[in-house]
Amino acid sequence: MDRVLVCSAWPYANGPIHVGHVTGSLLPADIFARFNRLVGNETLLISGSDMHGAPITVSADKEKVPPEVIADRYHEINSKAIEGLGISFDLYTHTHTSNHQEVVNEVFLELLEKGHLKRMTTPQYYCDRCSRFLPDRYVEGTCPHCGADHARGDQCDACGMDLNAQDLKSARCQLCSSSPELRETEHFFLKLSDFTGGLKEYVEARNHWRPHVRSFTLNVLDEGLLDRPITRDISWGVPVPVDGFDSKRIYVWFEAVIGYLSAAKQWAATKSDPDAWERFWKDGSCRSYYFLGKDNIVFHTIIWPAILTGVGGLNLPYDVVANQFMNLGGQKFSKSMGVSIDIPELLTKLRPDVVRYYLSANMPEFKDSEFSWEDFAQRVNSELVATYGNFVHRALSFTFKNFATVPAKGDLDDRDRAALERITDASRSVSEFLSACEFREALKSLMDLAQSGNQYFDAVAPWALVRSDRDRCETVLHVSLEICKALAVLGYPFLPFSSESIWKGLGMDGSLEETGWKGLETPLNEGAALERPAPLFAKMEATAFGGFSQFSVLNLKVGKVLSVEPHPDADKLYVMKVDVGKPITIVSGLKDYYTADELSAKTLVILTNLEPAKLRGVKSEGMLLAAEDGDKLALLTPEKELVPGTQISSGLELTDKQISYKEFQKLDMRAGVMASADPPRIQVGDKVLGCAASGGETGGKYAALVLDDSALVMHGPDGVKMVFDRDIPAGARIR
Repeated sequence: MDRVLVCSAWPYANGPIHVGHVTGSLLPADIFARFNRLVGNETLLISGSDMHGAPITVSADKEKVPPEVIADRYHEINSKAIEGLGISFDLYTHTHTSNHQEVVNEVFLELLEKGHLKRMTTPQYYCDRCSRFLPDRYVEGTCPHCGADHARGDQCDACGMDLNAQDLKSARCQLCSSSPELRETEHFFLKLSDFTGGLKEYVEARNHWRPHVRSFTLNVLDEGLLDRPITRDISWGVPVPVDGFDSKRIYVWFEAVIGYLSAAKQWAATKSDPDAWERFWKDGSCRSYYFLGKDNIVFHTIIWPAILTGVGGLNLPYDVVANQFMNLGGQKFSKSMGVSIDIPELLTKLRPDVVRYYLSANMPEFKDSEFSWEDFAQRVNSELVATYGNFVHRALSFTFKNFATVPAKGDLDDRDRAALERITDASRSVSEFLSACEFREALKSLMDLAQSGNQYFDAVAPWALVRSDRDRCETVLHVSLEICKALAVLGYPFLPFSSESIWKGLGMDGSLEETGWKGLETPLNEGAALERPAPLFAKMEATAFGGFSQFSVLNLKVGKVLSVEPHPDADKLYVMKVDVGKPITIVSGLKDYYTADELSAKTLVILTNLEPAKLRGVKSEGMLLAAEDGDKLALLTPEKELVPGTQISSGLELTDKQISYKEFQKLDMRAGVMASADPPRIQVGDKVLGCAASGGETGGKYAALVLDDSALVMHGPDGVKMVFDRDIPAGARIR
C-alpha cells in the first residue's frame, strides 16, 4: 500500500464555484483520489475556501459588509455544491480558522528565525480617492510582458507571469479606476533568491511533470527570482506575529498555500490523532500531488517549495498537475468578469455524473478547451447515453426480463474470452492513465470498453439465443454483466453515483466504494435476484440550456462614465468617456433625456463589440443600452455595484466578434416584470413568458432577452441583474 496526499487549489470564497474551478482542480483531484482509494492506497484529499483574498474584500466593499460575511456565505454555498458534485474531500475547510492562523504564524516565525525573511521599505500603490494602500489585486493595468490590458498587480492571467503591482503599465485602482501613486511602506519579504539554485535542481529532476508546467517553471527560474513581499497594509487576513505590524496582515499568496499543511493538521485533529498529518508530510515515501489551473503554477512550483525548503523536514510536491483553461466563448472562466457557469445552479438542472462526465471528457489537460452547450449535449447523448448507458441498460434489462437473476457462466468460446480479455486490457490502461493523471485518456479507455460491450452484445445476439439455446444465452449474458461490473469499477473515479447504481443493480454485496479495485476480480453472485433496471442517463437538448445562444454575439460589459461633453458638431449628442475595463469613447443621443450631471459617474451597460462608427466626425467605440417607450427612456444599470469591465454574460458563451448595428437590431430585448418566482415567469408587455433565469423579486423590473415564448433575465456575476435607472413600462424595447 502506498500513501498519497492529494491537494486541490483553494477557490476564493467571493462567489459560487464555477465550471472553471471544477475542471481545473476540484474534479481532477477527486478523480485521482477516488482511484487511489480504490486500489488501496492510503489517501488524503484536502482543500478549502480561500477567505483572505482580495476578491473577497472587493465584494465586501461593494456590499458594504465585513469580508467575513461574504466569505462565510460562499464557503457554505460552495461546500454544498462540492458535496453535491461528489467531490470526496477528507476535509474541505477554509483559511479563516484559528488552526490555520496558528500554522501560518509558526511557518512565518520559522522562516524568520532561519533568516529567510527580511524587512524592507518598499513602494506600494496608494489611492488618494479611496484613502488606502492597495493590495496587488486591487491594482490593474497593462502587463509588461504580453501587453494584456487586465493584468492584476500579482499576476497576469493572459500569460501567467508573476508580477508586482509596480511592474504594471498604466496602473489604475480597481475600485475607482483612478491612477494610484507609489508610497513607501515597510514589509516583510520572502527571500526567494535564497532558494533559486535548489529549486532549479528540484524542478529539473521532475521529468514526470507535464511539459508546460516544467518548462514554464524553469523559464521563470532562469529569469531569476526576486525577493517578494509577504505582508500588506490591509486589515483582513492572518495577523503578522511581530510587534509593530499590528495594522498589517500576511499577504494571501503566502498564507493560502500554507493551507495545505494547516488543513492536514486540522484533519488529524478531527481523527483524534494529532500526529496523523506527519504520515503525509514527513514520510519520504508519501507522494503529494497538487491540482490547479495554469494561472497558479508559480505558487505551487516555486513559492510553496521555497517555503517548505525554508522550514525544512517537509515533503516537496511530487507532482504539480496544472490544467490549462476551459474557456467560455473564448474567455477564461472568471467570477469577477462575469464569465461563469455556476455549479450550484447547474446541479439544479443536471445530475452530478452528467456534469462530471462532460467536464472530464473535455478537461483542458494539455491545451485550453472550450465549453459549449452544443458540445455538452452531443457528448452526453452520443457517448454517455448511447454508448455507456445504452450497453449497461440493455444488458441488465434483457437479463432481468428473461431470467430475473444473475445467470450462470457456462463454457466460454473465443468470442467470450476475447470480451473478458478486453476487460483486462481496459483495467490496465485505465490504471496506467489515472496513475499518470491523464484523465481524458483513462476516460477514453473506459468508453472503448463500453463500445466493445455493445459490439459483443450485438454479435452474440442474446435475443435469438434465448429462444434456441438458453444455456448459451445465460453465458453470454453473464459475460455482458461482467463487462457492466468492470465499467462500474473502472468508471467509479469519474461517475461515482452511476457506478454505485450499476454495482447495486448487479446484485453485488456491499458498496463499490468499500470493495474497491478488487471488484474487478470479485465474481458475480450467480442466482442473485435482479431489480428492474432504469436507464442510467437521459438525452439532453442543448436548447434547454443554450437556446439563447443567438444573444452570445452581445459582448456586454459594465461601464463607468468618466466624463460627458457636448458633441462639437451636433446639438443632441454627447461625447462620453466610459471605463469598461479600459477607457472608450461613446457618442450618445441622450441630450433630450439626461443632463451631463445626471450621467456623470453613472454605471451603465455597454455593448463593446459593436462596429465602431463615426458620428458627426467623432468615432464611437461602443453603445450604451437603454429601454425606450414613446418619449420615455431609461438606461440599463446593474442592480448592485459592479467593477467596470465586468462581463454581463447572462450565462451564455460570448464572442468578441464585432457585430453591425443591423445585426444588433434583430435581437429582441425588453423590459419585463417578474410575475412569479416559482415557477419563474416574467411579464413582457401583454405576454407572460417562461423565464430561464430568475432569482429576482416578484414585481421587480428587469432587462430580459426574449426568444419566442421564453425570456432570459440579463445578469452578470453572482446573478446580479440588469435594471433601469428610471421607471419604464414592461415591454419597452431595449436598444
